Amino acid sequence: MTARFHCAVALTANSSFSLPPGAARHVQVLRMQPGDALTLFDGTGGEYAARVERMGRSDVQVCVGERNAVEREATRAVHLAVGMPANERMDWLVEKATELGVASIQPLMTAHAVLRLTGERADKKRAHWEAIAIAACEQCGRNRVPEIHPVETFANWLTAQAGDSPRFILSLAEGTRPVRELAQNEHRSAWVLSGPEGGLSPTEEKDAISRGFAPLSLGPRVLRAETAALAALAFLS
Repeated sequence: MTARFHCAVALTANSSFSLPPGAARHVQVLRMQPGDALTLFDGTGGEYAARVERMGRSDVQVCVGERNAVEREATRAVHLAVGMPANERMDWLVEKATELGVASIQPLMTAHAVLRLTGERADKKRAHWEAIAIAACEQCGRNRVPEIHPVETFANWLTAQAGDSPRFILSLAEGTRPVRELAQNEHRSAWVLSGPEGGLSPTEEKDAISRGFAPLSLGPRVLRAETAALAALAFLS
């Protein structure tokens, strides 16, 4: 498999251009040489065969070949809304969710969430998670980068929820429907709400259910926040 690089510019078949700075640095770190093959994708679907034409001190010129319309997306578009676990755990969640095919991720500040992000700090974290998602797409073969939404408070996000996609909330309450029963339904998209360390508060869970989020169970064991979200994603996608 040739090295894959995301380009945040519209790609055109049978063209020549200089790679954006991030992709160019990656090519240089890999010590690629003129004539070496690589694969480029811009996140809009499909990928392009390309070759290195010239290596400069700070720029890399590539020749772009034909577009391959290959798609490697999940059968169902699953959107995760997650009470942010702390630091590296959230990074890990974004990376693995991208590999598993998540359509988008909504980071939430909930009552029990460890991370409290606002303003510039929230923007920097979002950019950091976007970079992790891009790197995961380069590694796993996805050609569409999942959207990382801006950090929101739980209350504001819940109030804005609308649409026809089914919505689920991971719950430890007795009598909750097992997620495996819904894995084969016909819906093409779904939202899954999952809490942080310590879970959602009783009030948050009650409010979500009152707004149409159906409770789902992952089984009798209590999973870590990042594991629970990924398990639900794997079942439903």
